[in-house]
Amino acid sequence: MSTTLLLARHGQTVWHAENRYAGVSDVALTDTGRAQAEALGRWAAAHPVDAVWTSTVSRAVLTAEPACRALRLAPHREPGLRECDFGVVEGRTLAEFAEQDPEAAAAFRADPVAHPFPGAEDPRAAADRGAAALRRIAAAHEGGRVLVVAHNTLLRLVLCRLLSIPLADYRRVLPRLRNAAVTELRVDAGSVGLLSLNVPCEEEPARAAGRTA
Repeated sequence: MSTTLLLARHGQTVWHAENRYAGVSDVALTDTGRAQAEALGRWAAAHPVDAVWTSTVSRAVLTAEPACRALRLAPHREPGLRECDFGVVEGRTLAEFAEQDPEAAAAFRADPVAHPFPGAEDPRAAADRGAAALRRIAAAHEGGRVLVVAHNTLLRLVLCRLLSIPLADYRRVLPRLRNAAVTELRVDAGSVGLLSLNVPCEEEPARAAGRTA
């Protein structure tokens, strides 16, 4: 039996609004981030799941709260879903880092896996721990539907690992996961399939305004 995993990045934080790297730091959601969490909760109420799992970081836990409340589920927390540690770039932008160390920034842009930020977690190790966490979750809810709330870089690395995409291409193939958007995976015993990617929980205002009958 296949398990459906519904992956969501947490809501916007005060650092993400400024495009700053937030990995191991405990960064608060913005008002927009809290609204995105509520939208995810409404989506979950309309598309019920059997379980909710989150990383142990508060921004993911808080993003999952409206869905847990709507479905009357207690969230499970998984340390393997935490965001990557970004080392010296934690709390900074890539542009700020490039001003300080242009060669290291250029190497990261060329291959972020072979040349991670100084002091950062090895992206290959992050991909392995995240993929292992998702496989454990899928095995625990065989045949079910599970909402998983985690983080942008971790989820992109994991998607590449599970879908056999070279890890070095994660920033190019998956430029970003939208906050609180849903990516759907089908997990079978020996395979993983991508059913949808980066689907907003609610229609974006700009798209709705531009639509004609």
